[in-house]
Amino acid sequence: MNDNINEYDGLKLENQLCFPLYAAARKIVSLYTPYLKKLGITYTQYIAFMVLWEKKSVSVGELCERLFLDSGTVTPLVKKLEKDGYITRERSKEDERVVMVRLTKKGEALKDKAKSIPYTVGNCVPLEQKEAVQLYAILYQLLGRLETHE
Repeated sequence: MNDNINEYDGLKLENQLCFPLYAAARKIVSLYTPYLKKLGITYTQYIAFMVLWEKKSVSVGELCERLFLDSGTVTPLVKKLEKDGYITRERSKEDERVVMVRLTKKGEALKDKAKSIPYTVGNCVPLEQKEAVQLYAILYQLLGRLETHE
């Protein structure tokens, strides 16, 4: 009888690694919401902008890789950013199957308006610098292992 109790331990919420990751991610993203709302963008759009502000021009495939998102999520996002005038899309001259995404002046201008957001939100996260660095390293290590595991 005692064995039957343990066979369901895996179904307890407190025994799930995925749950605190999910809940913490939602809480962190919610800290960004008021600042991003002022810019008229979502968190997913914001992280796409971060890649574009760094690179200026990327393929949709690279954007998917960098954001750990599939093309079914990134393609509508890119279309919306294009419709709003933040980016342009065009086929690569080297390979027509590749769609390149480039910032417009409007998309580049948003960078100035967003530059304080990481610091503002970072100050809202109650972790010591050392803890934040450790968590960052562990999460990217996990992401890397999950990518190679698929």
